[in-house]
Amino acid sequence: MSSGGKPSGGAGAIRILLADDHPIVRAGLRAVLGTEAGLAVVAEAATAEDAVRRAAEGGIDVVLMDLQFGQGMTGAEATALITARPDAPRVLVVTTYGSDADILPAIEAGATGYLLKDAPPETLAAAVRTAAAGRTSLAPAVADRLLTRLRTPGTTLTRRETEVLVLVAEGLSNQAIGHRLHLTEGTVKSHLARIYTKLDVDSRTAAIATATDLGLIRR
Repeated sequence: MSSGGKPSGGAGAIRILLADDHPIVRAGLRAVLGTEAGLAVVAEAATAEDAVRRAAEGGIDVVLMDLQFGQGMTGAEATALITARPDAPRVLVVTTYGSDADILPAIEAGATGYLLKDAPPETLAAAVRTAAAGRTSLAPAVADRLLTRLRTPGTTLTRRETEVLVLVAEGLSNQAIGHRLHLTEGTVKSHLARIYTKLDVDSRTAAIATATDLGLIRR
């Protein structure tokens, strides 16, 4: 993690923390935002843990948060810790992942916005300003997914069902899934039965394939 010192955008600039484990991505974000009046990248974090620590030090208005950092804490976990503090900065997720398995934990963790990394520079800058003002900014594809969930609650997977299916896709047995999620094996089987019904499938393989095609879990 490194700090960039005083904001380059002048007094009253929106102070930004870039949290991403790829230096090239951070450099790209810094370059894009550095051309925008009223925005100043004042710190960077290469791990989710560093992002939490830096946000807690203060002087940050908006955190641009990736979701995957390789080892250690995830972006969603970091978001929950950051937003739980008094006078916390806003968290704007900027990621390549747009599945329900990624979106739901981030939104539930307290993210103010959710953008995909292919967003145009002007969209990113506008989202930062929107987040700083406490308003929600969502990528169109993300907004569509959330609206679909609201309109058809009976056929969409719950957060827990999504978690179970992600672990099924990783090859875990029902017993291992139960251990990971602190559930009984019977509860895992019940979740799977509801998943099969909602997806209109009759096997783990079919459930994974259908959920992937529908964007419920990551490819």
